[in-house]
Amino acid sequence: MGRSGYMTGVISPAICKLDRLSTIIIADWKAISGKIPTCITTLSFLRVLDLVGNQFSGPIPYNIGRLHRLTVLNFADNQINGVIPSSIVQMSALMHLDLRSNRITGEIPTEFGNLKMLSRALLSRNLISGSIPSSISKIYRLADLDLSVNQLSGTIPESFGRMPVLSTLNLDMNKISGQIPTTLLSGSGLSILNLSRNALEGRIPDVFGERSYFTALDLSYNNLKGPVPKSLSSASYVGHLDLSHNHLCGPIPTGSPFNHLEASSFMNNDCLCGSPLKRCT
Repeated sequence: MGRSGYMTGVISPAICKLDRLSTIIIADWKAISGKIPTCITTLSFLRVLDLVGNQFSGPIPYNIGRLHRLTVLNFADNQINGVIPSSIVQMSALMHLDLRSNRITGEIPTEFGNLKMLSRALLSRNLISGSIPSSISKIYRLADLDLSVNQLSGTIPESFGRMPVLSTLNLDMNKISGQIPTTLLSGSGLSILNLSRNALEGRIPDVFGERSYFTALDLSYNNLKGPVPKSLSSASYVGHLDLSHNHLCGPIPTGSPFNHLEASSFMNNDCLCGSPLKRCT
């Protein structure tokens, strides 16, 4: 099927009689609804299951982990509720998981790190709670992790900064506390790091260096205190930087990247001064 248009209806369980089926794409039809037939987990040859952009409701089939050949699972932009089934960690071939913009509750399965082939895990805009499983850091190929706009709490696993190919980490708009792991800033390979709108505290680690390359670094709307790290000026690149709405204090360092940043990057802190804010007295 094509990837746009408008169509109503449901998935008939009769689809499960097509026992050699390898691909199901019912994407962006806006109004296909009903539950995902549980029998879909018997389609052992299935490699792609893409239902993005419809109105599917009900839970993810509890035994979804039976789909050992599945490489793409995309249920984004639907009305799916319930928890992420613990059996999902048995999907040993899964490379792309997208559950964004649903009504999923409960916690991320503890053994999520068993998904060894995963390169993208996109779970944003749900109602997921609990802590972030440290086992995620065992996923060698993971490049893009988006857990933003959920109800996650606890701390950021320190091991995230040692993941070899992780380039995008979005944890914004959760209830995450504790301090920022130094490994995330010192040159782990991350280029997009968004930790904004959480309850992070303590100082911003002063550990930036020539291996730190950030196209976007957003730490705004937290409870961070202390100075702006001087070592930021030794980062090889910092494009977008937002440290606003914290409790930072002291003079803003000079030189790159600070000479290309606007006041909005630093506003609403306790007592920052210097360009691009008012002069220090």
